[in-house]
Amino acid sequence: MPENFIGTDIVSVLRIEKIIQQYPKRFKKHTFTEDEESYCDSKANPPVHYAGRFAAKEAIKKAIYSSGIINSINFNSIEIISDDSGVPEVRLSSIGLDNILVKVSISHIEEYAIAFALVSQS
Repeated sequence: MPENFIGTDIVSVLRIEKIIQQYPKRFKKHTFTEDEESYCDSKANPPVHYAGRFAAKEAIKKAIYSSGIINSINFNSIEIISDDSGVPEVRLSSIGLDNILVKVSISHIEEYAIAFALVSQS
């Protein structure tokens, strides 16, 4: 029977917007993949989408760390993409994570973005 681990995170959209304004290239390069940047920048309000993806990555990290599988993962090793209907999907590119499945849910309003992650280990 697979084990499940959860993680959650909430982020201030204004905080992410200020970080992007202050360190645009460094923050984006350290935190997001090129596909994630393209997706967020294509939206009418990019900071909301960056905040949602940031919250998702933090939630995923928390779930992975609580599993004990690994104790360190870079933000860029976690990629949040959207399928054709807009559902977020997770791609992991870190050693030791081949046997896990990650599901994530992201929600946001003007001020906050929140994400929940479920990590299943088989």
